[in-house]
Amino acid sequence: MLYALRSQRVVLPDGTRPAHVVVEDGRIAAIHPYDRLPVSCRVEDVGERVVMPGLVDTHVHLNEPGRTEWEGFATGTQAAAAGGVTTLVDMPLNSSPVTTTVAALREKVAAARGQLWVDVGFHAGVVPGQTDQLEGLIQAGVLGAKAFLVHSGIDDFPAADEATLRAALPILARHGVPLLAHAEVESVPPPPRGDAHSYAAWLASRPRAWENDAIALLLRLCREYRAPLHIVHLSSADALPMLIRAKVEGLPLTVETCPHYLFFHAGEIPDGATAFKCAPPIREQTNNQRLWGALMQGTIDMVCTDHSPCPPEMKGLAEGDFFQAWGGIASLQWSLPAVWTATRGNRPPFHQLAQWLCARPARLAGLAGRKGAIAPGHDADFVVWEPDASFVVKAESTYHRHKVSPYVGRTLYGVVERTYLRGTLIAERSTVRAGALGETVLGR
Repeated sequence: MLYALRSQRVVLPDGTRPAHVVVEDGRIAAIHPYDRLPVSCRVEDVGERVVMPGLVDTHVHLNEPGRTEWEGFATGTQAAAAGGVTTLVDMPLNSSPVTTTVAALREKVAAARGQLWVDVGFHAGVVPGQTDQLEGLIQAGVLGAKAFLVHSGIDDFPAADEATLRAALPILARHGVPLLAHAEVESVPPPPRGDAHSYAAWLASRPRAWENDAIALLLRLCREYRAPLHIVHLSSADALPMLIRAKVEGLPLTVETCPHYLFFHAGEIPDGATAFKCAPPIREQTNNQRLWGALMQGTIDMVCTDHSPCPPEMKGLAEGDFFQAWGGIASLQWSLPAVWTATRGNRPPFHQLAQWLCARPARLAGLAGRKGAIAPGHDADFVVWEPDASFVVKAESTYHRHKVSPYVGRTLYGVVERTYLRGTLIAERSTVRAGALGETVLGR
């Protein structure tokens, strides 16, 4: 298959400009000026719509096998396709078994077979008593290793203490595989629990000190072992000064935040609105603004969704009890428009947006030569979108298995018009068109 995708706005690694992107056999064969195509082939002209690399999301909970009723490979990857995400990496929980052994990884890969609408890689888990499995998991092709420093929410994925991290980090350093850390430790007691229906009470129960102290510990261990460290879903802006110092020092450190920490703030969350519950929690508007500044300046490297769905009854919408509801926000289908909408008034250039959502996540997963950029030799994964068009998020237009999300009913800017996976059109106008063409992505 040979054709050229043409637009007035093609997002390349060094900027956005008019261009032809030539696709041959699923790869990007060449990039030519907009007014000159030196090969004879079919041209798909998308006018002034933005052509960007397909999004890469390295923080997604698909929950299969074992908890497929929470999401599953089929529904999750269709949602990804509809939203312009062409590659995602599945977290080692909340599937059952959790991905902490080679046998569990094989079970997960087998479960994914024939159910992938986009490409999917896998992270391993780091838990007490199973760090001896890490070597085999890396050889079997995991792209990262995830640890919780606080209770994960499920008992079969216990928190990693310092001794566990010390056992894992030399292995990860040797292979250049990142530790992805949920950075909260119960370092200080929270205030007495308030009204369970109060968002302010939930926010107070996960103080910033928990994040800050966990990040300080992780940076100390990173300095000692020199293993790549990735801080997932940063929510506490108070940690930014130490992260800046660590980067200046040259530690192998990357940081992500999530669309919900940029889009929402605590002051707008009604009491009882458990659709907003996540951990770490969505914090105050001033904190939100500081996260934006850190993203624009490069202290925060990327934005990943932490898509973490569950059956509606587990969100406890009727009860409105923040302490009993499952913590997690479903957002995989809307990550691009959610981030773009949140930038209104301070819009970044498209190539910077592509760094946050495409190139840097691909690099984190060890896929930089294949994914995350419109460049010759890369997979022909594209999202074509209209930045000035808007839409209202509707539950009935959602491919997620369950339709509970704080984004439902919101007006978002940035309509995803088309998604291409290895040159094939897999979704158009948020409707999935193709079958299960995705592949598992293994190895480094």
